[in-house]
Amino acid sequence: MGSKSVPLQVEVLSTKFITPSSPTPKHLQNYKLSFFDQIAGDVHLPLVLFYPPNNNKNSTTLNHEQLEESLSRVLTHVYPIAGRFTDDFCSINCLDQGVKLVKANVNSKLDDFLEQAHKDVNAAVLCWPHNTWDVNEDNLAITPLVIIQVTKFECGGIALSMSHAHIAMDGYSSLSFLYEWSEVCRLGIKAQDIDFFSFNLGEVFPTRDLSKLLLPRIPGETRAESKLVAKRLYIDEANISKLREEMGALSFKPTRVEMITAILWRGLMSSSQVKNGKLKRSLMGVPINLRSKISLPQITKCFGNLVVEAPVIFVPDQENKNMELRNLVTLIRETVQKTIELLNKESPDEIVTAVGELYNESFLDQEWGGSDEVDNFTTSSLCRFPILGADFGWGKPCLMHFGSRHMQTCWLYDAECGNGVCVQVDLKESYMSIFESDQDIKTYFKF
Repeated sequence: MGSKSVPLQVEVLSTKFITPSSPTPKHLQNYKLSFFDQIAGDVHLPLVLFYPPNNNKNSTTLNHEQLEESLSRVLTHVYPIAGRFTDDFCSINCLDQGVKLVKANVNSKLDDFLEQAHKDVNAAVLCWPHNTWDVNEDNLAITPLVIIQVTKFECGGIALSMSHAHIAMDGYSSLSFLYEWSEVCRLGIKAQDIDFFSFNLGEVFPTRDLSKLLLPRIPGETRAESKLVAKRLYIDEANISKLREEMGALSFKPTRVEMITAILWRGLMSSSQVKNGKLKRSLMGVPINLRSKISLPQITKCFGNLVVEAPVIFVPDQENKNMELRNLVTLIRETVQKTIELLNKESPDEIVTAVGELYNESFLDQEWGGSDEVDNFTTSSLCRFPILGADFGWGKPCLMHFGSRHMQTCWLYDAECGNGVCVQVDLKESYMSIFESDQDIKTYFKF
């Protein structure tokens, strides 16, 4: 990179706290968390967007003042993320403590950096918000809910990263926030015209005594113990069509996300089989955004967490027919549909009870979520989210990076150009080389 002897270094230039442009009114100063916030992970989830320099001078200038002022205006609407958790994690004190904003420089041109990042996605970790790597349950309460870092490259390119406390917001909330902030920044939208979230989730689904509803959470490996690394894959439109042909005749037309999820899952299970000498049972979590899936109109645009994971369970059979793609994609479709049907109740109390039963029989069951004889994965689709349109005035992002490296996860998102799909795979280091050599992965994906 430039001079190969110089290691990549990010230099933090300044840190400040951005507060809402108008003080949060007294009646809003205690934001109630919800049941779904309670069951979210106690981690910080980072996202990095990379913006190339643009020949248009108006697009290349990083106007920190404009960025900060627009963030301040958005925080007047999304006031909870400028607050801090209470000690019991049942609410947020919204006293305008602020979102942490870090400015930094990196000793590289963006093209050189991206060349490395396309080969090794882990390079993007350098642009994660400063000091978020070690956020855990012990220091979460004193950590800002949202930390943003703007890192400038030598060429004028920009990396904008945001890390958020998962207890406060899910993927829908964080990506919607980033997109709407970019609109406010680029278009100069006034504070009084910003209105894209409702903040009533804690009233609809109040917090519960989880000990009476859920089995104890099964402790996972720490980030250091799991030693996860990331790879970026790409499947183009031609290979998606080829994948559809291999599925053969089905009683339904699988979506591209369902098909890609199925082929990734088979590759992950096959890699485990090579590593362990046997095909294990597998439990794959597929997150479902419930906002448009359940019959409660008051929560369609709610801020916070409103996600449940569908537990897709695989049990090997003697003839390995269960590993056929058509059977895997059918299993994924049926499990997701059954989960949605299970949760589409008339009352919030019934929905909460159903979630408890679902999780107790899968992720929290020692036979599944807590067994070394079961491979656990998550596949999360961010396709069709508007994040690729997050233009702060610098054009659209050219590369994205997700995840917290806490669990084995496949992140699906729309390719920056064309109709293909990108996949970021976070996988145990000891499995990654096997996964990369898997025949399915080599046939359908490009690295």
